[in-house]
Parts: sequence; structure tokens; C-alpha cells
Amino acid sequence: MMTSPYAVLWDLDPRTIYLNHGSFGPSPIEVRADREQWSAKLERQPMKFFCQQMEELLHRTAEDLAKFVHTKAARLALVDNATIAMNIAAESIALQPDDEVLLTDHEYGAVRNVWNRRCQQTGAKIVTAQLPFPLNDQGVVDEIAAALTDRTRVIVVSHVTSPTASILPVERICQLAKQRGILTVIDGPHAVAMLDLRLDDLGCDFYCASCHKWLCASFGSGFLWAHPRHHHKLQCPIVSWGGSMSGRSACWQDRINWLGTRDPAALLSISSAIRFLEGITLSRFREYAHELICYARRELLAIDGVGPLCTASEDDVVSMCAVELPQSADWQPGYHGCPDPLQLELRDDHGIEAMVAAWKGRRFLRLSTHLYNSTDDIEKLLSALQGSQHLK
Repeated sequence: MMTSPYAVLWDLDPRTIYLNHGSFGPSPIEVRADREQWSAKLERQPMKFFCQQMEELLHRTAEDLAKFVHTKAARLALVDNATIAMNIAAESIALQPDDEVLLTDHEYGAVRNVWNRRCQQTGAKIVTAQLPFPLNDQGVVDEIAAALTDRTRVIVVSHVTSPTASILPVERICQLAKQRGILTVIDGPHAVAMLDLRLDDLGCDFYCASCHKWLCASFGSGFLWAHPRHHHKLQCPIVSWGGSMSGRSACWQDRINWLGTRDPAALLSISSAIRFLEGITLSRFREYAHELICYARRELLAIDGVGPLCTASEDDVVSMCAVELPQSADWQPGYHGCPDPLQLELRDDHGIEAMVAAWKGRRFLRLSTHLYNSTDDIEKLLSALQGSQHLK
């Protein structure tokens, strides 16, 4: 069995086997300590922190993040999460009645909700591209191209899909959109640190991300990347002061930095998370997580009735994978608000946190691992699944 030499760097509940980093990724001890120090500094002298220091601190954090994702700090705004970033992007794009916003059938539910509301406000409509099953890059681009019309104004697409754990060819999609004069908004929470993210090279108009997943920054940390051609027209759905409190030159981030009184400690912890992961090295994290997730995938596919979902090979995954499960008598596809019985059994009877859900009528198990996981965790999951009545 492969044990993790990194597990001691986290303070996780010893009663839980955590195999769902892709949903809510816990921060390592040193990142949590850094966040707490920032909060303590705020509490010691709030006026000084907010009115003299915060804007410069956010800018320095943006510079650290910009180096990590290969862009410029002037193109980044630090926000609480990808949902906030997506709302800002949607609010900033002018739509007219009968304009079309193209999403794929793999998009995250909250993202679809954001654009549904924006379309209701403007009279535009959502169009959904049905991607090939299983996925392949050329097929993805072809299906998106086939769904475009002369009314398409925006393409909204995941870099790494949430339910199906698939990496989409976003650079090619952005090239296609640019040829047609269409804007692109990329939903990228799962790409940060999992992939070698080079924002300035993607060719998109907006990139929305969270940092609490593979980067392991604190909950409540994310960013919006916006191409400079959009900076002058960015609209934040939350209206506050919108200007500098410390006398800094005006910038488009002012409208986002000041959303009322909030503790920015989670955002400032992004720098600590970058230092932590780069100290271990990104390549080591990716190799370790990939080896572990591929081992899990091979063992899962050996179980009767379990098959691949959308990714055809191990080359298509990094630190997260999804497999299709057989339907069972107590499974209700599409029933929102009630977790799958198998997920409840894993959690309550075995102390295992893993995602079991449905996508387009297909029942799936999604695993996501980080440096604190080990093959022992996978073995315990496999043992639990082999004895489960909810898998038959």
C-alpha cells in the first residue's frame, strides 16, 4: 500500500476518509494559520487595516497569483469564489432579446442558474450543446460549432467539468469563438493547480475560478480574470463604494475589492497556498494524485456493473475521476435535495466522504484526491462498495 508522507500537513478529522477534495478542499495547517493571522491583524486595528493596508495587500496577493497562473495582476480581481466571478462576468456582458448564450450539457448547476437569470433579465435565451459520449476533443469542438448561430453572443464552458470530471479543450473553443466574434466565459474552479494554467494564452474573455480546490487556499478565495478590453464596462452585482479608501489610483478592481465590510483573510491566504504547493512542487502533487486516482479508477472499473463515465483513459484525468454506477431499486435520478443512498451509507457507516450523484440520468461516483490521501483510503472505499446493497 502507498501511504502519504504529506497527511501530517493537514489537520483532518481522523474518523473520516476524505475523498471529495474536488467539492470542498481542506487547507493544510500552514495555510489555515496564515488566514488566522490575517484575521487577527484586522481585528487589532480595523481602521488601519481597511483604510490603509488592505488594497495594497490584495494587490500583492494578486501579483503572486498572477505569476502562478501566467498573467498580470492588472487582469485579476480577487473574489470569494467562482460563483461570484461568474455573476460579475454575466452582469458585464450586454445581451439583447433573442440573443443566445451557449452552454454545454456538462455545466455546473450554479453556473446554469446564473445565466438563466441573466437571460430572464435581458430576454436572451440559453442554448445547450450536447457533447459526445464519451468525450473527445474534436467531437466537443464540432458539437459546440454545430450549436452556434448568428444569434450566439456568449459561450460558457467548463475548463474541467464538475459532474463528469473531464478536461475540455477550452483553448480550441476560444479560438472557434474568436473566429465567429463570440465572447467566451470559462468556468475554471477545477483547473487551478490541477492543470498548468496559462490564462493569457487561452484566448478567453473571462475566466472564473475558486482557489479552495486543488490549490488548497482557504474557503472564500477565488478570482475573476478579465481581458483588458472589458475592464471599462465591468459591472459588479453588489454595489458599494467602488473606489480606493487608501488613495491608490483608480482601477476596475475597486468595484470588487469593496463589497461592504468583510474579512479578506481568505483571499490573502492565496499566497500562502501557492508557497505551500510550490514548496512540495506542482509536479509531485500532480504525479501523486494522478497515480492514486488511476489506481482507484482501475479497481472501480473491475467491479461488476461499474463502467467509465465520460473519460476513456487514464490520460484524460489528473486528480479527479468519475465512473458510472449501476442503477439500483432505491436510486431516484434527478431527485434534488436528497443524497444518493450509497453516499449516505459511505458517510454514515464507513466514514467515507465521496460524491455519488446523477448526470443526465446516469448514476456516478466521483473521487477526487490530494496529497493527504493514500491507497489505504482507496482500499477502504473498495471494501465498502463491495459489501454495499446500494451498488446492486
